[in-house]
Amino acid sequence: MGGEKHYLKFDARRDLDDVGATCIEVHALNKLPYSKLDSKSVGIRDGVVFLTYSSLIASSEKGRSRLQQLVQWCGLDYDGLIVFDECHKAKNLVPEAGGQPTRTGEAVLEIQARLPEARVVYCSATGASEPRNLGYMVRLGLWGAGTSFEDFREFLAGALDKGGVGALELVAMDMKARGMYVCRTLSYKGAEFEVLEVPLEAKMMEIYKKAAEFWAELRVELLSASAFLGDEKPSSSQLWRLYWASHQRFFRYVCMSAKVPAVVGLAKQALMENKCVVIGLQSTGEARTEDAVTRYGIELDDFISGPRELLLKFVEENYPLPEKPESLPGEDSVKELQRKRHSATPDVSFKGRVRKAARWKAASDDESDEESELADSGRESVESDDEFQICNICNSEAERKKLLQCSCCGQLVHPACVVPPVTDAISANWSCHSCTEKTEEYLQARHIYVAELLRRYEGAIERKAKILDIIRTFDLPNNPLDDIIDQLGGPDNVAEITGRRGMLVRASSGKGVTYQARNTKDVTMEMVNMHEKQLFMDGKKLVAIISEAGSAGVSLQADRRALNQKRRVHVTLELPWSADRAIQQFGRTHRSNQASAPEYRLLFTNLGGERRFASIVAKRLESLGALTQGDRRAGPSLSAYNYDSSYGKKALLMMYRGIMEQDSLPVVPPNCSSENSATIRDFIEKAKAALVSVGIVRDTVVGNGKDSGKFSGRIVDSDMHDVGRFLNRLLGLPPEIQNRLFELFVSILDHLLQNARFEGQLDTGIVDMKANTIELQGTPKTVHSDHMSGASTVLFTFVMDRGITWEAASALLSEKQRDVSGSSANGFYESKREWLGRRHFLLAIEGSSGMFKIFRPAVGEALREMSTAELKDKYRKTSLEKAHSGWKDEYEVSSKQCMHGPNCKLGSFCTVGRRIQEVNVLGGLILPIWGTIEKALSKQARQSHRRLRVVRIETTTDNQRIVGLLVPSAVVGSVLQDLAWVQDIDD
Repeated sequence: MGGEKHYLKFDARRDLDDVGATCIEVHALNKLPYSKLDSKSVGIRDGVVFLTYSSLIASSEKGRSRLQQLVQWCGLDYDGLIVFDECHKAKNLVPEAGGQPTRTGEAVLEIQARLPEARVVYCSATGASEPRNLGYMVRLGLWGAGTSFEDFREFLAGALDKGGVGALELVAMDMKARGMYVCRTLSYKGAEFEVLEVPLEAKMMEIYKKAAEFWAELRVELLSASAFLGDEKPSSSQLWRLYWASHQRFFRYVCMSAKVPAVVGLAKQALMENKCVVIGLQSTGEARTEDAVTRYGIELDDFISGPRELLLKFVEENYPLPEKPESLPGEDSVKELQRKRHSATPDVSFKGRVRKAARWKAASDDESDEESELADSGRESVESDDEFQICNICNSEAERKKLLQCSCCGQLVHPACVVPPVTDAISANWSCHSCTEKTEEYLQARHIYVAELLRRYEGAIERKAKILDIIRTFDLPNNPLDDIIDQLGGPDNVAEITGRRGMLVRASSGKGVTYQARNTKDVTMEMVNMHEKQLFMDGKKLVAIISEAGSAGVSLQADRRALNQKRRVHVTLELPWSADRAIQQFGRTHRSNQASAPEYRLLFTNLGGERRFASIVAKRLESLGALTQGDRRAGPSLSAYNYDSSYGKKALLMMYRGIMEQDSLPVVPPNCSSENSATIRDFIEKAKAALVSVGIVRDTVVGNGKDSGKFSGRIVDSDMHDVGRFLNRLLGLPPEIQNRLFELFVSILDHLLQNARFEGQLDTGIVDMKANTIELQGTPKTVHSDHMSGASTVLFTFVMDRGITWEAASALLSEKQRDVSGSSANGFYESKREWLGRRHFLLAIEGSSGMFKIFRPAVGEALREMSTAELKDKYRKTSLEKAHSGWKDEYEVSSKQCMHGPNCKLGSFCTVGRRIQEVNVLGGLILPIWGTIEKALSKQARQSHRRLRVVRIETTTDNQRIVGLLVPSAVVGSVLQDLAWVQDIDD
């Protein structure tokens, strides 16, 4: 059996004991040697072998692998059980484009292939938050021979990508229908979710603003420092990658720290109410702490500030410095220099940089041998004819001994011919006048050059030191983890279940902090988290802090077997990077056999950028039906914060084009008015400057003349759609402009979503069909059955009445009119234009933020709210008498026909504006006939009929609930015809 953490072996033992199987042994594989398990030395014949996923891919130095060892122990005809617990560890078997499959994914696949007879159970709370993650579940039989899909890729592309979120739900229903899927979501009944926005305190606001300005200045400083180096440093792209990564991490830290007061407040309040607290965070800041301890020693004045250490480390390691120049040559090396000059005649340019003399490089070995032979023979001839030589100045012959030879250029001269004449004895390394002059000239230039280099180098060092000093004087928040533990009474009152090895603890005198290991003499580091968990479950500590690394698989619920059964308040200080992890974290405190369900408090600050993390989580929670739209529809609605969708990308593009003035903005920016265009111009200038400061607008030029002070630049195509990058960079802007930019982005997104909803293009996963009355018509028809599992596909036909009677509508209005604060605009309206000879009536009631909820006689409450402007433009308010007759008339007519009148092209199949309509839903087993349905739908004339839509419908008479594929009435015939044909073949 496979698990995620080594200490989950104890949970496996506990579960076996709970079901009375105390006689079955559990062996932890990582504690056993690599030899055969059933050999005499190891002696394991039967029982349960427990191993972690990291063990599954491990191998010994001699090349023996754990996987091989297991396969050998089981034998090829093994028909026992393999349980993959927390099997989402293998989810990256089919990576995104360009990625590599993980070793864990491949090992999980391999063990299933090598033990073909074994029975397999996949267990996970987050088995597939994305269709790609199903790749390793090969035993499900959803793809492969004998199914509608040849292989997994086809299954992905054909079924799931087209069907959207709803298709995932269908896969789950399908597996349920075949009896191979058990989905026991614990009811979230009793669990309370609250999304709390924590406004930044004034001091924090100030810190944030200063930090944002500092990062922008640091960027300019780094740009100019890099430019100063010219092309010498090839690693500038690496520098910017690190810069933006540190930038994002820095502001994440600050956002986290901003929530510490709120977390401490919530925790203290919960403790006063006799509850206990679990605080969830992602990163412990261990790396920063260890850096600081190595730098400053184990005794410090105060806790480490994560953001400060991060900044220091980044500048320390990545500030671009020019190379330190070499010192000037001394006496000996002057001679060396002269000799070199003679042998190579260096080409020296004094324009600030020495061009290295081109070294002559031998073209081939043969040539170089020839050269050296020539040189040697030259030397020989000099030595053999050393009796007489010619003076280079007077050209007369003299004895070799009487001539001087220049050590630099090798000329021979009479001592008397030299100006001034040489009379004294000279040293062996005498050099002639012109050589001495040239050498001095060169040295002088070199002096100036080296001095300039040194000045630049020292200047850069000084600037770097200045920046580091500024960072040190910054008032930045402490590491949140240490801060919370300290404010809640120190390690004696707080159980810490994290992956870090040491922590900072305040000295008993209250002054200064000391770094110490988390474990004590009695507890090994491996068991420290289990020990802390036990103290919490026994009620000796009432606050637990869990990080992602430490908490996988730990149970902290109010377990009936534990001493501490107080209600858990689970506060998330930092939402994880992915929803699977968020759910894993929620699952720590919400488990079976609990005395009470937990209260969840999800915190984010009111900074636009920080919702980024929530958006990532929302996206996954949305598709992990378990929490958001499982059958028990409790759980947090984070979907309002999902920005990284196709609509988000489109909204971003529109916003960027608006700010760069390539297009007009589709909505009025926040705090601007459409009447006063100067406010909009001002906002666009500020927004552009902000985008320049965080590097989204590149190649900027500041205009002059009438455009003075204005920026122009460009946004690279890849950035145009990159919502993640926009939200990350947004974090580094001062709060005011950050929130305004974010508001603008969200309002454009809302505008797009409204339009998509209006056009029926929005994929909202499973759509709830709502109506006044819904009844099942006749008995459901079985249209296909699967001969392997015996499960069948059933066609349900419902009759829905969507209308609102005059009595219900007027009752709704009078109830609103009783409320004094209600809007005077509430009431009945009629359309200004006629449609096919009649005017349409509606009831408008003001909802949130100036939008109106619209109710129509034929179709009830509209999905889309209407703005005041649109309402006044298309409709006018009317008297109750007129509305009464018009409403009743429209209510009657719409029961039989659509709003296009009796001559509609689609005839009885058209449902637009029709009050009573038939709805056909295919329930039960869908995947085997997916291709057939898709083919029938693709032939449809209307765009909205071609989409595969998954709906949930509940009858109002006996509350029977069906989830399935919606089949438009016009298509039912052709789908049934194709299905009958499939069925015939099967039979």
